[in-house]
Amino acid sequence: MAILAGYSPTKMALLELKNKAKRAKKGHKLLNDKQEGLMQAFMEIIREAKRLREEAEANLGEVFTRLLLASASTSHPEFIEAALLKPTMTASLAVEVKNIMSVKIAEMEAKFSEDKGTYGFLHTTGDLDTGLAKLKEFLPTLVKLAAIEKKAERMAAELEKTRRRVNALEHVMIPNLEDTMKFIEQALNEKSRMEKIVSMIVKAKTA
Repeated sequence: MAILAGYSPTKMALLELKNKAKRAKKGHKLLNDKQEGLMQAFMEIIREAKRLREEAEANLGEVFTRLLLASASTSHPEFIEAALLKPTMTASLAVEVKNIMSVKIAEMEAKFSEDKGTYGFLHTTGDLDTGLAKLKEFLPTLVKLAAIEKKAERMAAELEKTRRRVNALEHVMIPNLEDTMKFIEQALNEKSRMEKIVSMIVKAKTA
């Protein structure tokens, strides 16, 4: 039993505790509902992140294979390096902030300009062209993956914070309030019995 300090065994204190307990239980239900909503949204994000990561890993594997083949099939690797050194297109990033279960989430969309190409074909192979084309093709997917993994991180942090608050209310605050109310009710009942006994004694003496 944990009795909260600062409460005298009075009817006013009991009423105050009952109001606090009522608000705490309401808050617990709201937070519990929020926790369930967050978990559902978090699992959806995790599934999407898993799908995007698998897609990105498969594409990156193909890109790296193509670049290795291009490097292995040329006697002038410096031309490969030169071909990859200078950017051939620009990128713009559109960001929209949304609120999901009181968590601010950034939705990002990447747009890329047309590839101008800056290297010649004399000292490079088709593998280099294919690898770079594949890389440019799924760059937006990489941006989506980065955004969704950041979403998962923020949702996980909010979920953990909500879980701690739910547990604090459920296992600490509400039980302590209920224990304190029981203690005060017992004290008030004992006081009432004593007053009745005293009243009976006084009546008996004055009869």
